[in-house]
Formats: sequence, C-alpha cells, structure tokens
Amino acid sequence: MKNEKAILAAGCFWGVEELIRSVPGVLSTVVGYTGGDVPNATYRNHGTHAEGIEINFDADVLSYRKLLEFFFQLHDPTTLNRQGNDRGTSYRSAIFYLSEAQKETAEALIAEMTATRIWPGPIVTEVVPANLAVIVRQPPGIRR
Repeated sequence: MKNEKAILAAGCFWGVEELIRSVPGVLSTVVGYTGGDVPNATYRNHGTHAEGIEINFDADVLSYRKLLEFFFQLHDPTTLNRQGNDRGTSYRSAIFYLSEAQKETAEALIAEMTATRIWPGPIVTEVVPANLAVIVRQPPGIRR
C-alpha cells in the first residue's frame, strides 16, 4: 500500500467529504478550514479560510489524477468564491499541493479541461502550496 495525502476545497466540506469517502482507495478523510488567515479557525470565525478536506488515499488503488478528476465532477470550478447558493472565500475551489508532482498533475489537468472547453467559463480553481493549508479540524458533531 502506498499512502498519499491530498488537500482539496470544493465548497461545503461535509458534502464533499461524504462523496469522497465512497471512492475506492480513499483510506480516511478529515474536514476543516484551510488556506486562510485565522489561527484556530472555527465555523463562526474562519476569516479567509476555505472549507477543505484532507484525504488520505492508497495511490496503488487511486491515483492523484483520478482523485482530481473526481474532485472536478463534484463542483463547478468556474465560479469564483461560490458553490451553488454558498458564497464567499470559504466556498472557493482550491487544490493545495504537497509536492511538485501534485502541482504538475493539477496544472496539467486544468490545462486539458480548459483546452476541451468542458466548462462554460474559465476554471478559477487555485493551485497553491499546502504550506498555506493546515487543516484546522472540525469535530464531526459541529454542523451548521
């Protein structure tokens, strides 16, 4: 087994987590706030953090690219700081890469999707280093 980690943001973390947990190869998930300016973020005080999900997966079963392909099916990556009726930086689309290989994979996939015009507008998904993405974990019982 080859364990890897990914940190992604695609809108409401509870909804994204529920869908990602069902993907074969996903070992565990944790939701929280990431990529923002508030230490120890909470639901009521998370500043510019995104609602993110940390995904531990078996890369022998699920490649990082396949995980990103699924990620792009879960949300609209062309809406800036918004998913559905949820608005604000908390709901932005972002990939927080943990290695140069993850960055290259993310950028290549976005370029491919842009070239095919699969989406009606430009993809606004951020591809940023994970050193900006410390997941401030939210306990499972805390819901909106």
